[in-house]
Formats: sequence, structure tokens, C-alpha cells
Amino acid sequence: MPSRQQPRRIARELALLSLSQIKGKAEKLDQVELNDLTLAAIRTLTSEVQDTLETASAEVKRGHNQLFQYETRATTLESAKTMINDALTLTQTAINRLANAVEFPEIVQLASQYEVREYTIELIGTINRRRKEIDQQLEAVLKDWQLRRLAKIDQDILRLAVAEILFMDVPEKVAINEAVELAKRYSDDDGYRFINGVLRRFTDYIKQT
Repeated sequence: MPSRQQPRRIARELALLSLSQIKGKAEKLDQVELNDLTLAAIRTLTSEVQDTLETASAEVKRGHNQLFQYETRATTLESAKTMINDALTLTQTAINRLANAVEFPEIVQLASQYEVREYTIELIGTINRRRKEIDQQLEAVLKDWQLRRLAKIDQDILRLAVAEILFMDVPEKVAINEAVELAKRYSDDDGYRFINGVLRRFTDYIKQT
């Protein structure tokens, strides 16, 4: 059974997962219900599960072809083994996402629903209104990277943290730590380290400007 979590932590996760699906001006956001946000988050998660499983399936097929359609050499066997291992990793990721989707409604129900909804709407609204400013700030500290070329989930985690720091009076340490926790759940193995580094450069940058 999911444990009770802090409303703001749940709201951050809900905002991250529903951000791409919940659009509109502030007055329209005010009409969005908590159930709408939860449904949007679940749709995002299940869509990711489908995409991940399709990629895993393609890796299995490639590995199978390596084993049975080509000459069986050591390099071929090693390549096939790598593909199968990658497929297993992707499948485990998909299973984790599916578990998150199943548990999410109950996690929301266990929290203060008013606080969760209010902070989720505030986060989404702030990012929608300030997207240009947020992205400009991030571009300024992304060394050798472009924001649009990052994984979509990493882009949105960074935007959430910057929105909280710049416009929502959240302490820098709190915003960074929460972003890292989100990245550990939804990014790849290197994602949370990358996000941590970018946000620490960002906080140094805004102190100098």
C-alpha cells in the first residue's frame, strides 16, 4: 500500500507528468480538477510504458536476428547478449512505470487533496506563463547542450525546479533535491546527476547576475 507523502512532493510529480497534457490560460487551469490531473499523469505513464515495451521488443528481435541469421561468432554472440540485456532493462523500466501508474491515484487520495491540486495548478500555471524566461535561463547554463535536445522528462524536471526557485520562493536546496528525486524515478541512470549539475550551475549563475 502506498505511504502518505508530503502534498508538495506529490504535486511536483503530478505537475511533471501532466504538464504536457494540461494546457491553457490561468482561468482555464482554475477549472481543472484533481481527477483530471491524475488521469493526465496516468496517461503519460502508460504511454511511456507502451513506447518502452515497443523499444524492448525491437531489441529482442535484433538480438534474435544476430543469433540465428548471421554466422555465430564471438562478436555476434556478445552483441546479441547486449541487446537482450538492454531489452530486459527496458522491460523492467516499463514495469516500474506501470506500477507508478497503478499506485498514483491512491497516493493522491492519501494526501491533502486541496493542497496537492493547488500546488500542481500553481506549478503548471507558472511554467506555462514563464516558459520563455525559464528556458532562456536554462540555456544560459547548459554547457555543450541545447534544452530542446534533452529528453522531454529531463526538460520538464529542470523547468519545475527553475520555476520554484525563481518565481515560487522555494529554497534552492529544496528545489534541487526534489528535482533530483524526480529524476531518479523518471529519468535514466545518468539523468539525476546531469540535472543536479545543471541546477547547481543555475543557482551559481543567478547569484552572479
